Amino acid sequence: MRTTTHETSGGTSATTRQVLVQRGTAGLAGGLVGGVVFGLMMQTWDMIPMVAALVESDSTAVGWGVHLLISAFFGLAFAVALGQVRTGMVGATLLGLLYGAVLWVIGPLLLMPARLGMPLFAINDMTLQSLLGHLVFGVLLGAVAGALLRTRAARP
Repeated sequence: MRTTTHETSGGTSATTRQVLVQRGTAGLAGGLVGGVVFGLMMQTWDMIPMVAALVESDSTAVGWGVHLLISAFFGLAFAVALGQVRTGMVGATLLGLLYGAVLWVIGPLLLMPARLGMPLFAINDMTLQSLLGHLVFGVLLGAVAGALLRTRAARP
């Protein structure tokens, strides 16, 4: 396997594998922080059963599990992609906000209703609450991942 060396902002070098592990860890952490907060919002709005329905369950525990897996996956994807962009903490947070909005369009407006036999792109109280949750998820994901990536890059 060929190893590529990357120069970090702190002047040290890291292999491609180390860089991907750092990005992945930051993304998983950010995704789970954002996912827990968003999940608590969905719990208060009684939306967790709908997440469970994606896998043909009505269990709240299954809904939480599915939600956190989705959150971790999208957090990982965000941080791996974010690593290609040179941005500070504010930039990462703003990109997270945008990412949350994109996930809202793809998830609750398109994929979830298609899977559950509901109308696509319906805007109602529930989808607007979901927009708020996705924006909060994105902000937290961007802030946590951005902070962790910045902290790791600054280490000697």
